[in-house]
Amino acid sequence: MRRSFAVLAAVLLTGALAVPSAFAADGDEGFTIKDPRITESSGLAASRQHPGIYWTHNDSDDGAYLYAVDSSTGETVATLTLTGVGTPRDVEAVSIGPGNQIYVGDIGDNLGGTWDHVWIYQLPEPEELQDRTVRATQYVVKYSDGARDAESLVVHPKTGRVYVIDKKEEGGHLYEGPAKLSSSGTNVFKPIAAVPELEATDAALSPDGEQLAVRSYFGGIAYDWNGGQIKRTGRLSVPFLGQGESVTYSADGTKLMYGSEGEGSSVEPEDVPGGLSESKSPSGKGSSSAGDEGEGGGFSARTGALAVAVACAVLLGFRVLRRKG
Repeated sequence: MRRSFAVLAAVLLTGALAVPSAFAADGDEGFTIKDPRITESSGLAASRQHPGIYWTHNDSDDGAYLYAVDSSTGETVATLTLTGVGTPRDVEAVSIGPGNQIYVGDIGDNLGGTWDHVWIYQLPEPEELQDRTVRATQYVVKYSDGARDAESLVVHPKTGRVYVIDKKEEGGHLYEGPAKLSSSGTNVFKPIAAVPELEATDAALSPDGEQLAVRSYFGGIAYDWNGGQIKRTGRLSVPFLGQGESVTYSADGTKLMYGSEGEGSSVEPEDVPGGLSESKSPSGKGSSSAGDEGEGGGFSARTGALAVAVACAVLLGFRVLRRKG
C-alpha cells in the first residue's frame, strides 16, 4: 500500500509542477519542439517579422544552422544554412536586433575560457520562411579581461548594440560590445555591470529595450535596463524544464518564453515581471512570488502551492487508510 501511495504522490506532484503551462492565456502559448534534428536547443528568439515563429539552434556538433519553429504546431517551417562563417564551435545564443537582423552567439567555451576569441554571426531574417542558404557576417570577439565562457547574448532593439553575459557559478558580468561591430578587426567587449548570484545560461531584452531577463538552469533575475547600468527589480518565475538553456520575450512583450535542451523539448510561457505579483523592496532588489530558491530564483509560488497541497492530500489519505486498515 505504501508503494502505491508513493507512486500516486509522484504522479500528482509531477502533474502539479506541470500546471503553469495550462495557465498561459493571452500572448504566446507554450509548445513542444518536434523536429528530431533539434536535440540541444540552446537559444531562442521570437521573430518580430513572422508572428508566432521562434528561431532556435543546437548547441554544438550540428553545423551552421538556424531553425524557424512555428509555436502553433511545434513544427520547423524553415531551416537556414549559414555560409561565410566557418565551422561553429559552441553556439549558445540567438537574438534579433533592429531591421530584423538575426545575431547568433558562437560564444560558449566548455573548457572554461581557454579560447582567445569567439564569434558572433549576423544575418538578415528572410521575408519568406523556407529552407535556404544565407550568407552571414562573422565578427571576431575578445573580452578586455581575458577569455571566458558565455551563453547569453542580447542585442538592443533600438541601438543595435550587442551585449554578452559570461557564465560563472557565482555570477558574472554584462559585457558591452563596440557601438558598431567590425567584420575586419577584433571586437573587444568590456564589462559594464555585475550580474551576481546566478550562473547565466541565457538572457533577453524586452521589445522596447527597457527590461532585461537573465536566467540560469533553475531560476532567474529581472532588471531594468537603465542604459546598460542594470538595476535589479526582482526574481523571475522560471518553470522547471530540465536543463534550462534559453529564454526570450514574446514578440508582443507580454510573456517570457523559457526553453530547454533535449529531444522534444518544451517551451513554456510565464508572465513578464510586470505581470507577476511582485513588489520592490526598500533595498531595490525586489521580491516576487518566485521565492528565494538558489541561483537567483526558482519555481513560482503557484507551482509551490499546488505541490504542497497535493502532498498534504496524499499524506492525509494515507493516514486515513492506515487507521481504517
